[in-house]
Amino acid sequence: MKPSTETLLLYLKTLGDPTRMRLVALCRHGECSVSELTRVIGQSQPRISQQLKQLCDAGLLERFRDGKRVFYRVPAKAASSASLRQLLELIPDKDPVFREDAKLLHERRGTRVGDNVVGDANDAPHRALHRAILDLTVTAPIGDLLDVGCGRGAILKLLASRANRAVGVDIDANARQLARAELMLAGIPNCSLRKGDMYRLPFDDAEFNTIIIDDVLANAKKPVRALEEARRLLKPGGRLFILESVAERSSAQLQKSLAEWSATAALRLSPARFAPKKRPVWLLSVATPADSRNVAA
Repeated sequence: MKPSTETLLLYLKTLGDPTRMRLVALCRHGECSVSELTRVIGQSQPRISQQLKQLCDAGLLERFRDGKRVFYRVPAKAASSASLRQLLELIPDKDPVFREDAKLLHERRGTRVGDNVVGDANDAPHRALHRAILDLTVTAPIGDLLDVGCGRGAILKLLASRANRAVGVDIDANARQLARAELMLAGIPNCSLRKGDMYRLPFDDAEFNTIIIDDVLANAKKPVRALEEARRLLKPGGRLFILESVAERSSAQLQKSLAEWSATAALRLSPARFAPKKRPVWLLSVATPADSRNVAA
C-alpha cells in the first residue's frame, strides 16, 4: 500500500534534518538502542531522544522496550512499510557520513560478539541441522517468522533472508543482545528480538506463517501450553517447526512425548526427521493445526 501524499510529504519533511536522516540510516541496519545511537551520532541523549520522537511521530521509526532498554527500528508491519523501505533505499549509503556512522555501529556490535565467541555453531551436527531445516522450509514461503527460544539467532540468520519479517524471542537478555549484534553484522535488517514467555507471547492471534520452537519444549514445565500458544499465533495455513536436541535423551521417548503433547494441543505432527542421520543430535518435526487441511512436511 502506497502512502498518501500527505504522509509522503511528512516523511520528506522529517528527513530534511541531517541528524534525523543519520538516525534512520543507522536503524536501517537493524534495531538500535538509544545509547548506541547517541554514541555513534556524537550528540547528547536528550537531543537524540527528541529527534527519535519526531521520527516515530512521522512513522519513519518505531519504538519498543526490551527489558530495561529502549530500541528503535524501521517499521516492519505498517501497511506502507514496503513503500517506506523503497524511500529509505534512496539514502546514499556511500556518503562519507553515513558510511562512517555504519562503521562505528558495526564496530561496537563486533566487539560485543567477539567477547562472546562460541565454537559449535559450524560443527557437523549443526550443519546437518541447518540443511534439514532448509529442506523442510523450502516447500512453502516463510512469510512472517517467529523463533521461540532463539538464543543467539542461528536459525534466524538461516531463514530471515526468505522471510517478510523475522522475530526472535528469548528470556535471556544477554542472548538477545548477542543475537541482535550478530544479525546486524550478518547484514540481516528484518529481524527483531523480544523478551517473552513462551506460555504467553506478546503477539496477536494469527500473526505468523512460520513458527519455530527452538530446543525449549522438552524441558518446559508446561509443554502443551507452549504448543497451544504457538498454535494461537499461526496464520491459516501456517506451520510450526519443533526442534529438539536428542544428544542426551531417548529419541523414542521424546517422539512419544511430542506426539502426545501435540495431540493434546490439537496439532497434527509429521514424522520426525533426524540430523545427522547417523548418530543423531537433533530431532525436527513439523506440526499443523489438526483442523487444517495442510499436510505437514
